[in-house]
Amino acid sequence: MSQPIRLHILITTQPGHAQEQIDAYENLAPIVRAEPGCLQYDLHRVVGDPDRFVLVELWESRDALAAHDATPHMVAADAASPAFRAGPAQVVELEADALA
Repeated sequence: MSQPIRLHILITTQPGHAQEQIDAYENLAPIVRAEPGCLQYDLHRVVGDPDRFVLVELWESRDALAAHDATPHMVAADAASPAFRAGPAQVVELEADALA
């Protein structure tokens, strides 16, 4: 049985473009949450920095995450994000319950 995949995606928008990130997330969230294997998909703004966000994702398996990454809506979102992001998002994969 495969382990769930937990990701924290660190996002920085260009100054003054945070709302574009929020809008993109709000459009994607219901679609992504309906994907097979999606257990969590939540965007959080970093306290004290209106242009920084953390997207928390939890996927049932690596296969579910791979299928998500290949969906047309994610391909389109990835292509559109450079218009409002300061640079590429940093993807941090966390170990499953390593310290529990």
